[in-house]
Amino acid sequence: MEELTISLTPATQAFLERNQLPSSYMETANQWFAPLIDNFVNNFNPQQPAKIIGINGCQGSGKSTLADYLCSVIAEQLDITTVSLSLDDFYLTKAERNHMAVNVHPLLATRGVPGTHDVELAINCIQSLVGGNLTTITRFDKSIDDRVPACSLKTVRGPVGLIILEGWCLGAKPQSETQLSGPINSLEEQEDTKGTWRNYVNRAIEDEYQPLFNLVDELIMLKAPSFDSVYQWRLEQEQKMISRMDKDDLDKSSGVMNEQQIQRFISYFQRVTENILKEMPYRADHLFKLGESRNITGHSQPSKAI
Repeated sequence: MEELTISLTPATQAFLERNQLPSSYMETANQWFAPLIDNFVNNFNPQQPAKIIGINGCQGSGKSTLADYLCSVIAEQLDITTVSLSLDDFYLTKAERNHMAVNVHPLLATRGVPGTHDVELAINCIQSLVGGNLTTITRFDKSIDDRVPACSLKTVRGPVGLIILEGWCLGAKPQSETQLSGPINSLEEQEDTKGTWRNYVNRAIEDEYQPLFNLVDELIMLKAPSFDSVYQWRLEQEQKMISRMDKDDLDKSSGVMNEQQIQRFISYFQRVTENILKEMPYRADHLFKLGESRNITGHSQPSKAI
C-alpha cells in the first residue's frame, strides 16, 4: 500500500509541534474538521463581528487541540487574528476559592466546577475582543493552581475574526431539584451530605453561566462514550503536562496529580458531565462521537433537525 503524503503548512507544522502530535493527526483533521473550516472561510465577512465557536467535551477529549487547530488553520487561510480561550483560564484565584471554601462549602476550594470561575471576567474578555479593543488574555497555571501573573500575560489587539471558547462544562444546563436530591458518587455522599455544594454549583450554572454560554454562535460537542472514559483520558492529560514541564525545566512539586488524586478530582465533575452527556447531544450544532481511544467515530448536526 502506498503511504499517504501529508502536506504541512507553516501553521499546521507549528500546531503539531505545540501539541506534541504526529503528522498523521492531519489525516483525522482533514477528514472530520475540514468542513468546519470550509464553512467558516466561505461565509467569513470581515465587516461582521467576530464569530464565537464553543467546544464542549469532557476532560482529555481533545477540546484545546481542536481549538488550536481551527484557530491556526483559519488564521493562516484568511490572514486574520484568531483567539482560543479556555474556561479553565478564568478560574477564580486560589485565594478566592479558599474564601468560598470557608464561607460556602469546603469542596469549592478545588477548581473545576461551575461556581469556581470568574464568569464576569470571561464575558468582559470576549466582549472586549469582539469590540476590537486591546485585550489582556487571562491564563491559569494548573501546576501552581493559580492564575499566571499579570506581567506574563499576552495582549491581543483587534479586530479579531474568530474566537473559540472551550470548556468541559461549556453549554451545561442546570438540573432539577429531584435530580439533585441524592448523591451521585462517594465524594457527594461523604463530603456533601446536605447537598450544599451541588446546589451551589447548579445555581451557578442557571444564574451566572447562561449569559456566557449564550455568547456562543455555534456549539461543537466532542462526546465521550461515557463518564468512565474520563479517568484514563485525564491521566493521559496529566502525563502530557508533566512531559511539557520536563521539556521546559519547570517545577512539578505542586499542582501535578498522581493516579489516586486524579480519581478523586474527576469525581467533582461527574454530576455535570453525565447530565451534559445525556442532554447536550440533541442540541449541539456539531456532534462528534468519540470512541474509547478518543478516535472520532461519527459526526452529525443535531440542531438542524430540531
